[in-house]
Amino acid sequence: MESLSLYDKEEPFDPYTVMLFKGLQVVAFLFFLALMAINPQAKTGMIDSKAEFLITMTWPDYHPDDIDMYVEDPMGNLIWFRNPDSGLMHLDRDDRGNYKDTITVNGQPAVNPLNQEIVAIRGFAPGEYVVNIHHFLAGTKEPVPVSIKIEKVNPRVTVVHYATVQLGFRGQEMTVARFSVTESGEVLGVNTLPKKLVGLRPPGS
Repeated sequence: MESLSLYDKEEPFDPYTVMLFKGLQVVAFLFFLALMAINPQAKTGMIDSKAEFLITMTWPDYHPDDIDMYVEDPMGNLIWFRNPDSGLMHLDRDDRGNYKDTITVNGQPAVNPLNQEIVAIRGFAPGEYVVNIHHFLAGTKEPVPVSIKIEKVNPRVTVVHYATVQLGFRGQEMTVARFSVTESGEVLGVNTLPKKLVGLRPPGS
């Protein structure tokens, strides 16, 4: 008489197949762990940058006037458009208003409306930094609103100073911020006591 046992209908047990399947599971799990290690979850507010401070100057989009930024460090190093790299400071770009803001891409004109200059301070020395702006070229007779933002980058982005001022005429120079930094990178305070930088010859020049 034919047995009615359900076990007679099961496929034969193969231990090598089971071991292979388990091995693939282990490899997949290890691959997942490696992927997590390569791409760690981003930490809010934390950035990886070589700069310690960023100083950003902006004025209205599409504006024709040429505004320049000057920054002096505690050792007397001076950054401006003809000396874009000095000490631990670097001028990211000399923006000349709407000059050369239109380029051709695939036969079509493309306009960059942004007027912006950025100075990166890659390291710092204790002492005072001076930030001036200069109305180099005026294409209009109207005052130009210029914004300055100073950010401490590491370990978290902190706005040290932000202000908007008015430049009223060609050749005008204005001290928009003077801030002192301790050896640990702490900013002690910000003031706008005037100091002339345009035309200043830094040590060794």
